[in-house]
Amino acid sequence: MTNTKVIIVGAGIAGPVLAVFLKTRGYDPIIYERLPGPAQGGHVFTLQPNGIRVLSLIPEFVEQIPGHPLDRLIQCSCLDGVEDILADTDISPAMMRERFGFPLIGVRRPEFQQLSIDTAKKHGIEIKWSHQAIEFEQSEDAVEVTFANGTKDTASFVVGCDGLHSNTRIALFGKEKVDFTGMVRVGGVSPTPPVLHGRLALVNMYGDGRHMIAYPVTEDKYSWAITTRGAEAKEDWRTQNEEQQNEIRNGPFSTWGFGAGDLVKTGQKIVKYGLYDRPKLESWFKGRIVLLGDAAHPSSPHLGQGANQAFEDIYHFMRLLRKHNPSAGQLSTELLLRVFTDYQDLRLLRTSELVRGARQQGELRVVEGVDACRARDEAIRTRLNDDAAWKARDEMWSGPFTESEM
Repeated sequence: MTNTKVIIVGAGIAGPVLAVFLKTRGYDPIIYERLPGPAQGGHVFTLQPNGIRVLSLIPEFVEQIPGHPLDRLIQCSCLDGVEDILADTDISPAMMRERFGFPLIGVRRPEFQQLSIDTAKKHGIEIKWSHQAIEFEQSEDAVEVTFANGTKDTASFVVGCDGLHSNTRIALFGKEKVDFTGMVRVGGVSPTPPVLHGRLALVNMYGDGRHMIAYPVTEDKYSWAITTRGAEAKEDWRTQNEEQQNEIRNGPFSTWGFGAGDLVKTGQKIVKYGLYDRPKLESWFKGRIVLLGDAAHPSSPHLGQGANQAFEDIYHFMRLLRKHNPSAGQLSTELLLRVFTDYQDLRLLRTSELVRGARQQGELRVVEGVDACRARDEAIRTRLNDDAAWKARDEMWSGPFTESEM
C-alpha cells in the first residue's frame, strides 16, 4: 500500500517543519515553492517557548537552531533627550527553562529556513523550487495542482503554507482588499552597539512617534526594526538601495538614545515596508485544501508570535490527523472534513485573539506628542507589573501542550 501523498505549498518557515512531521507519521509529503531557492533576505524573528516546544518533537532540531538565547527584556524610553528605563526583566535561559522549559531565541530567517530545509531533505522529502501553484482542481478523493510552469501533481490533500501573500488562499477565497494600517517599518542588522556589548537583551525602545525592537542574532550583531506612522509603503521587505539606506542611516533615528542611534547608523541590508491588515477568514479550508500559518492568520509583527503560532498550528493539525487517522491511510472526504473542521475550530479563535492583540500593541507603542508618550510609558510600566498580563504571557508560552498527543 502506498503512503498517503500530501502536497505542501510553500518552503518557508512552516512548510518544511510540517513535512518532517508528516513524513515521520507515515505520510508522503512533497513541497512546492514558487521561489527559485531559499530566501536570502535579512528578516529575523524570535522563537518563543511555545514554538520551540513544538520543534523539540523533532529529534536534535532545537540543538541546531542558529541563534542566541536572550537574557534580559529591557523597556526604555527617550523623550526630549531624557533616557528612562521603564523595566528590566530577567528572561535568562536558566529562568525561562525552569519556568517554561525553553528560552527565547533570536534567529535570522534565512538560517532557520536552511536548517528546516536540510532537516526535511534528511528525511527524504523532495522540495521543488520555481513552482508557483496557480490552480487547484478537486475530485472526490484527490486534488490536482497546476503550477505556473505548466507542470501538474496530484495528492490526497493540500496544505497551503505559502505565507502572507498566499496563492493558495487566493485560489480558495479570492483576492481580498488589504488595508494600510498607517504604520511603516524600517529595519536591518548592525554590529552590537557599545551600550549593549556583553548583553543578550531584547530591547524595546520608545520615542515620540516611534518604537524600536532590537535583539541579538549572532555573537556580535543585533537585529532591529523601527515602527512609525507614515506614508504608505509597499509590503515587499526588499533591501533599500544604497542611497535610500544612507538616508535612513543619517536621518533622525541616528540620534536616538540607548544605542538605538548606533544601530541605525551602522545598519546593513536595511529594509522598509508597510504594515497592512487583512480580513479575518471565517474558514481555513475548502474541500481537500487547508491553510496553515500566515496563509490562514496573517498578523502584524508586534507580538512576535507569527512563526510560533504556525508551529502551534502544525502541532494541532498533526495531533488531529493522528486522532482521526491513526493508520495514516487514505482519507475519505468525510474523515478529512472532520480533521479540518476540528483544526479550524480549535485554532481560529486563538489566532484571531493574537492578531487583535498584535494590532493593539502596535497602536499602543507608536503614539505622537510628549503627553501621549508619557501616558504610554506609564501604561507600559503598569502593564509589566500587572498580574493578568503576566498570566496571559505565561499561558501563551506554556502552550500548546504539556505532554505531546501527536
